[in-house]
Amino acid sequence: MPTALPALLRFLPTLALGIVGGALAFAVNLPLPWLLGAMIATTAASLCGVRLRSPGRGRKGVLVVIGVMLGTAFTPGMTGDLGLWSLSLAVMLVATAVMMAFSVWFSQRVAGHSRETALYAGVPGGVSTVTLMAMASGADLRVVGMTHAIRILVVLLAIPPVLQAIGHVDLAGATPDLAQWLWLPGAADAAWLTVAGLGGLWLGRRLRLPNALLFGPALVSAALHLTGVTHAAVPPTLLALAQVIIGVSVGVRFAGTSLARLGQTLVMASLQALVLLVIAVLAAWIGHLLTGYSAAAALLAYMPGGAPELSLVALTLDIDPAFVTTHHLMRISVLVLLLPALLRMMARRA
Repeated sequence: MPTALPALLRFLPTLALGIVGGALAFAVNLPLPWLLGAMIATTAASLCGVRLRSPGRGRKGVLVVIGVMLGTAFTPGMTGDLGLWSLSLAVMLVATAVMMAFSVWFSQRVAGHSRETALYAGVPGGVSTVTLMAMASGADLRVVGMTHAIRILVVLLAIPPVLQAIGHVDLAGATPDLAQWLWLPGAADAAWLTVAGLGGLWLGRRLRLPNALLFGPALVSAALHLTGVTHAAVPPTLLALAQVIIGVSVGVRFAGTSLARLGQTLVMASLQALVLLVIAVLAAWIGHLLTGYSAAAALLAYMPGGAPELSLVALTLDIDPAFVTTHHLMRISVLVLLLPALLRMMARRA
């Protein structure tokens, strides 16, 4: 605790910048204002050389909160067809394989990175887990980190225009009114949400889930809501704060860099991210045709990470967050299991 308070105080100016960016975006009716406003403000400040602090442990706490919020989307009355979900998961895994193949090829042949760097930089999601795995290899961690950061930035900025283009969601109607902003859960609901968060944190670590801070609480919260034990919801104010901190977390990844220093990494990562986005859009349309689920839900489920950001977008816009979260959990789990084997296979072929 003695070290947590100074870290929090150092982060407050960055948080204030994120809140101001979110408020300005909210004032001009930007879609996903608190997320995109905070992200754009802190990214711009970082690239201009402003020294910004990372949320640090604060981001971990926000991931737990987001996990609990995602679990509230699972209700006893869910009518999701298990067969259709399985078909959609299969489409997502095929799309992920195509994304992975393209990313590794592009990173090696076009960007000129090493085999290890190409593999870990090309994973379409799971940035935290992938970065930890890359640390134990010969990968260039700077390229891996920047490639993932730029991909997430490009994906989040592309979400509003792409969703509006496919016409399956009302972005303007996603903002709560004043009465909803002031709403707070009762004591019993707050207690169940706390149980879901703490219990999920323990379970996620116990099961060694990928991104345990997010998916552990999501699983426990989902179990409590599916069984009807609680119908507790999370207040919109907390959802907005979570968006700000996630947006800030993306923006501060560019701290200490500049457009001039990024150079080739910026161009290559942006091109790679745009191609992955096109693959996701095509796969989402195929998934929509095969399963009947909305193209918007399929798009958020198939997009190349990160899971916290895209699941939070689904929750904010009420685009089937249970469906989206399940897909991202499946993708990250499969990728984490297969990455060591893929690296060995690439080494043998080389």
